[in-house]
Parts: sequence; C-alpha cells; structure tokens
Amino acid sequence: MGLYEQIARNKRRSVVLITAFAVLVFAVAAAFDYVVGWGPIGLIAAAAFALCSTAGAYWTSDTVALSMSRARSADEEEYRQLHNIVEGLAIAAGLPKPRVYIVDDPAPNAFATGRNPEHSAVAVTTGLLEKMNRVELEGVLAHELSHIKDYDILVSTIAVTMVGVIALLADWGVRSLWWGGGRRGRDNDNGNNALALVLAVVAIVLLILSPLIAQLMQAAVSRRRESMADVEGVNLTRYPPGLISALEKLKEDRTVVATASTATAHLWIESPLARTPEEGKFSRLNRMFDTHPDLDERIEKLKALGAA
Repeated sequence: MGLYEQIARNKRRSVVLITAFAVLVFAVAAAFDYVVGWGPIGLIAAAAFALCSTAGAYWTSDTVALSMSRARSADEEEYRQLHNIVEGLAIAAGLPKPRVYIVDDPAPNAFATGRNPEHSAVAVTTGLLEKMNRVELEGVLAHELSHIKDYDILVSTIAVTMVGVIALLADWGVRSLWWGGGRRGRDNDNGNNALALVLAVVAIVLLILSPLIAQLMQAAVSRRRESMADVEGVNLTRYPPGLISALEKLKEDRTVVATASTATAHLWIESPLARTPEEGKFSRLNRMFDTHPDLDERIEKLKALGAA
C-alpha cells in the first residue's frame, strides 16, 4: 500500500473510531439508564449525552490533554531553538505553526494534540530538550507534526475524554447496582421476567466491561499511526538517522512521565508509562494495553527505509 493511500485509510479509520466511541458512550449510558430505571426518557437522555460528549470532546479534549499533562506555554525567548525547529518543520510540511508547550519532567517524551492543523499544539518534556541534540529533536518534532498533518490528533485527542466519560458512566452504573438502584429498572418491566433478566445481564456486563473495551479501542487508535508518523517524519526531515537516534535514546531511557496516565498514554511518541518492574508499578498491566509498537520494531523499519 502506498504512503498516500495509507494516509487516506488512516483518516477513514479516524471517522470509524470516533463513531465507535460515540456508540459505546450511548450503549453505556443506555445500560446505566436501564439499571437506574429511568425508562424512555432516560434513553433519550442517553442519546443526547452521547452526542454532547462527542461534541464536547471535539472542542475541549486538547485543553484537557494539555492540562492533564501539566503542560505550560513555551516562552519564545527562553525556548527559541524549539520554536525555530517547529516553525521550520511546519513550513516544510505546509502547516500553520502549532502552539508549543513544555512539560516539566525529566523523562524524554513529546506529544501532539488538537482537533485539526489550525487548532493544534505540540508539547515536549524538559527531559527531551536536555537529552536530545538538535537533529534528534528535529526528528521527534517531525514525527509529531506528521500526526497533525494526517489528522491523527483528532481521534487521539478525542479518545482522552471519551475513555474517561465511559469509565465514569460505568463506575456510576456499578455503584447504582451495588446500592440497589437496579431493582427500580427491573420493577418497571411489567412482569416480563425473562426479557428483564436478559437485559439486566447485558447491562451489567456492559457496565463492567466497557472501560476495558474503551482501553482496547484506545490502543487501536495509536499503534499503526505511530509507525506511519515515523516514516512521514523521516520524509519531512530527509534524514532517517535523526529520528533513529532519538528512538534509540528513548529505548535506553528508563524514566517515565510523572503526569502521564492511561488516558493520555497513546498521545506520546513512546509509552510514558512503566513497562518494566524497574520503571515502576503496574508494568505488566501497562504492557497488556500497550498503545505503541515496540521501539526495536520501529527502529528497524526506519533503518530499512534509510538503506533503501
């Protein structure tokens, strides 16, 4: 498959994934409605909630992602080199210059966010600025601008908010069951016990599994897009060794981003969470829901591209 065909396919997948998130929110809201027994009015409210959640995520998720990461605006005088690299790459890519942010953290990492190229931002950690030379930093930023150019940032950023909404609804639903709220829903089924039992089981299973489903969808958002952004970043800089060297440094580094969470992990250029016991707790769980392809695999692909 050619590069531009893959990009077009990526954009189509974005539409599908955003729709799937909205459908999952509606399904979880409907299950919550059944548990608490609000009836048809609750179902209408669930549809409205799904629509409003998706729209709200579209407009505000970039702000949420930057806030969750404790990113601050990068002063143009203090971070002149960073701004110059971003501006030069944006011109080369035919993009408006994104807003530039700093995350005060010793772990080297970076991410892009926003709903489109006109409303986008890139954030880098202080650790990345300290540990990367100019060529490596350029490779990382070219990777992030490739996400912006391909509109990867739209679905990736929306996923931040939607995963949280789904988890919150599921938590409310399970708590309602625990405190006996589900009895109200079952009492309104006019004696149709068999159907009521089936619906109750489906609602309970959905409420329990929906956070897991949302996490799997979140992983699907990122893995292929990271490899694509690597290739496009190299095409933008015309210098594969820069990004290769940056990824090798990221592989060797064992620090994790303190402000990162499972909700934002898929945004970063490499997983910001602990992936080995030495790096921190929950490493095995983090690997189960890994949002990024293996760094060795990404490095080998770029080396093959450079040798071609």
